[in-house]
Amino acid sequence: MDLGISGKRAIVCAASKGLGRGCASRLAEAGVSLIINARGAEALERAAEDIARATGVAVTPVAADIATEEGRAAVLKAAGEVDILVNNAGGPPPGMWTDWTRDDFIAALDANMLAPIAMMKACLPGMMERGWGRVVNITSQAVKAPIPVLGLSNSARTGLTGYVAGTARQVAPSGVTINNLLPGVHATDRIDALDRMVSEREGVPFDKVRAERKESIPVGRYGSAEEFGAACAFLCSAHAGFIVGQNILLDGGAVNATF
Repeated sequence: MDLGISGKRAIVCAASKGLGRGCASRLAEAGVSLIINARGAEALERAAEDIARATGVAVTPVAADIATEEGRAAVLKAAGEVDILVNNAGGPPPGMWTDWTRDDFIAALDANMLAPIAMMKACLPGMMERGWGRVVNITSQAVKAPIPVLGLSNSARTGLTGYVAGTARQVAPSGVTINNLLPGVHATDRIDALDRMVSEREGVPFDKVRAERKESIPVGRYGSAEEFGAACAFLCSAHAGFIVGQNILLDGGAVNATF
C-alpha cells in the first residue's frame, strides 16, 4: 500500500533502537525524511546511517535527552517544519510502591508525559497552519491494564493519555490527528531487562521466564519492532485521517478487554 506520505518530514524520538527505530524505519520506507533522536550518539548515528542506506531518504540524528528543555530545543532546531511527530521515551524503572519518591515521579512525568506534551505544543501549530499533520505517542498496554511493578510508567503514561483525549479533538478540524499506540511485550532491550529482573528476583532461569511470558500472550510470541513500526506508519499515513484520539493496543491479545 502506498501510504501517501512520501516527501513528508518526521521527528521520531528514542529511535536508535527498539520500537522507535522500528517506527523510523517504516516511515523511511514510505519516503519520509527523518530527524531521529536518542541520548546515545554512537547508536543513534549508526541507526541513521543504516536507515538512510536502506531507504535513500535523508536522516538527521540529534543526540539529546528529549526529557530536557535543551534536548527538545536541539531536536526542534534541527527539524524545522515537520509533518509527523512520533513521541517515544524509555520507561521509568520498575519497583514497588514503597520504592518511589516524589523525585522518581517527577522524573517519570518529565520523560513520559511532559516531554511529549511539550513536543506536541511545539509542532502542532505549524501542522494546523498547513492543514495536515500526524502525531503518534508510544505509550503502553499498562494504560489499559496497569502493571503493578510499573507504577511510575502507569501514572505518567495515563496522564499523557488524558491530555491527548482532549487535545486530539481540538486539533482534528485542522487536518491534524493525534493517536496513541500501546505496545505490549515486544522483543526489545526494555523487555529483556524486565525479564532478567523477574529471573533474578524469583530465582528462575531466564529462558523459563521468557517461555512462561510467551505462553501468557494469545499469539504465543513477543511482538517485533518491525510490525509495531508498520502500525505507526499507517497511523501517520494519508489513509488515517479519520482516526482521532484513539488508544490502539499492539499486544498480541494479552489485554483481555472489550473496550
